[in-house]
Amino acid sequence: ISFFKQFHGSVTKSDYTALRLGFIKEHCPGNSKFDFHKYMVRTLEVDFKKVVGISWYLWLFVVVFLLLNVAGWHSYFWLSFLPVIQLLFVGAKLEHIITRLAHEAQAQQEQVTDHEVHNVVENNAKDHEEARVKPSDKHFWFSSPALVLDLIHFILFQNSIEIAFFFWILCTYGFNSCIMEKPGFIITRLVMGVIVQVLCSYCTMPLYALVTQMGSAFKRGIFKVHVALKIKDWAGMTHKVGTTGERTEESQIQMQKMAKESPQNGQISEQAIVAIEETSTSITEVPSLAQLPFTSF
Repeated sequence: ISFFKQFHGSVTKSDYTALRLGFIKEHCPGNSKFDFHKYMVRTLEVDFKKVVGISWYLWLFVVVFLLLNVAGWHSYFWLSFLPVIQLLFVGAKLEHIITRLAHEAQAQQEQVTDHEVHNVVENNAKDHEEARVKPSDKHFWFSSPALVLDLIHFILFQNSIEIAFFFWILCTYGFNSCIMEKPGFIITRLVMGVIVQVLCSYCTMPLYALVTQMGSAFKRGIFKVHVALKIKDWAGMTHKVGTTGERTEESQIQMQKMAKESPQNGQISEQAIVAIEETSTSITEVPSLAQLPFTSF
C-alpha cells in the first residue's frame, strides 16, 4: 500500500496536519502557534545545499561508472534503471513511516479508551490529546533520518551523471558514435532520467521534507539563519572559556539575545536561557550542543 500511495498525491492534507500536530506536541508543546511550514522550508533549504554538493564517494561512483563501459555489457543502459528503483524504495519507506505513525496513534487511543472508561467526557478530552503521532528515529533505516537524504543525494547524482554523460558523448563524438550504442538504449536512458527527475520533484522530495521531521530531534532549521549563527558563536566562546578557565559574560549575553530573538521557538528559547543561567554557577555544568534538543550544526 505504501509503495503505490507515493504515486497518488504524495502528501495529503490529513497527513500534513497529523504530522504537524505530532511535531509541535513533541518538540514545542508550549507554543501551539509554531510556524511548522516555515521551519520545514528552512530545513529543506539547508538539505538542498547538500543535495547539490559532491562528496568523495560520489566521485568514486563516477570512476566505477566509467570502468563498467565494456563492449556487450550495455552497462549504461542497465545502470539507468538503478536510480528509479532506489527512488521508489525511498518513497515507499517514507509512506510506510506515515502509516506506522498512524497505526501507533490509533493503537494508543484504543489502549487509553480500554483502560479509562470511568469518565466519558474526561476520556474524550484525553483521547484527543493523546491520539497523535509521536516522532521517533526508530521508524527510519538504522534509526537515522539523515540516511534518507544521503540516498536521495546519491540517486540524483547518479541521474545527473547519466544525463550529463549522454550530452558529453553527443557533443564530443556525435550521435553515431559507438559509445552511444543503439537508439533504443539511448531513448530508454533519457526516459529513465526524466522519470527520476519528475518523480523525485513531485513525490519524493515533498515526502522527505515532511516525514524526516518525525525524528527524535528537530533539525538545524529550527532557528533562523542569524539565530543559528549566534548559537555557533556562543558555542565557540563557551568552549574558549572552558579551555582557558576564564569567565566572561559576553557569551551569556549573546545566548540570551539569541533566545529572545526567537520567540516562536517557545520551549527551545526557555531551555537555552536555562543553559545560560547554569554557566553563572559553573562552566563545567553547561550542556554540550549534542545535549540540546536540536541536531548538531
